Parts: sequence; C-alpha cells; structure tokens
Amino acid sequence: MDFVPQFGIGWLNGWLPFVIYVSIQSIVTFTCPKEVRRRLIERKGWTKTQIFMTTIGKSFSLINIILLFLSPLKFGSVEFYIGIILYFIGIIALSTAIINFKNAPLGKPITNGFYKISRNPQLFSIYIIFLGHILMIGSWISLIILLISIIGSYFNILGEEKQLYAQYGDSYLEYKKKVPRYFIFF
Repeated sequence: MDFVPQFGIGWLNGWLPFVIYVSIQSIVTFTCPKEVRRRLIERKGWTKTQIFMTTIGKSFSLINIILLFLSPLKFGSVEFYIGIILYFIGIIALSTAIINFKNAPLGKPITNGFYKISRNPQLFSIYIIFLGHILMIGSWISLIILLISIIGSYFNILGEEKQLYAQYGDSYLEYKKKVPRYFIFF
C-alpha cells in the first residue's frame, strides 16, 4: 500500500466502485416509504457538539471520496482482493440493514435482522464498504481519513441514541443493554 495514492483521471479509478455503491444504496433506499426515508435522516434533539463533530466526520468522508475518485484501483494486489470482498460484504449488509429498517414497525425500536447484532448496522456496513474501497486503491492516507470520519460518526451515533431514548424510553434502554453499539462486542 502507498501512503498517498497516485492521482489521475481514468476509467479504472475508485469512482467506479463508489458509483456502484451509491446506485445500490439509492435503489434500496427509494424502495422505502417516505416516512421511513425521513426516519433515516432525522436529527432532532442533537447538541451543538454532536452536530459539529458529525460535520467534521462527514467533511473527512468527503475528502476520502475525492481521494477515492482520483485514485486508480490496484488490480492484482492482495489488498485489492481483500478490499473487493469487504466491499461486497458491506454492500450486502447495508442493503439488508436498510430493508430491516424499512420493515420495522414505526412505533418501536428496530430490533429485527442485523439490528439484533448491531444498533448501527447501516453505519457499520458503510465503513466496511469504505474500508474495502480504500484497500482496492491501496492508500494509507485514505485509511487514516476513514478513521477520523469514524470518530466524527461516533458523535452522530450519540445524537441518534439520545433521540431514540427520548422517543422510545425504557424499551430502547432494554435494547441498548442487549445489543452492542457497533458489532458483536463493541
């Protein structure tokens, strides 16, 4: 892996997997009713710190997307093959998590499907996709930027958890006790 990837515009750059990811996520999301799509982006009750840190995380994600767009895919490398496997695992997991979200009752915390093993399967899946994508271009700087955006997302998650507790009360606290924030043990 290179610290900073070579930049250039080409047909076999990181933009290709990104467009595939966005297309699949858009198709799955737009199969959801309007109320479900609104729940996917709702941000009521957040503190200024949570909004600020989430904005920082999303800014670093945008920087990473630009790096991915301008970096050639490293076909034939071990990192590329590991990356493409993680990428497709993430795509499948994200699509499944959105469908789980779509099929959940509106008045209760979502506890079906991947939500049984992670309170944030969509975000976790997106970071698996990005990790795979970063391995496909073989860039350490993109990996560091991903870690910074994950730290920013932590504050996003805290805001969501505060909102979910206000909305669902004790049933959300019970769910929180049973299911880890991210995956399996953390």
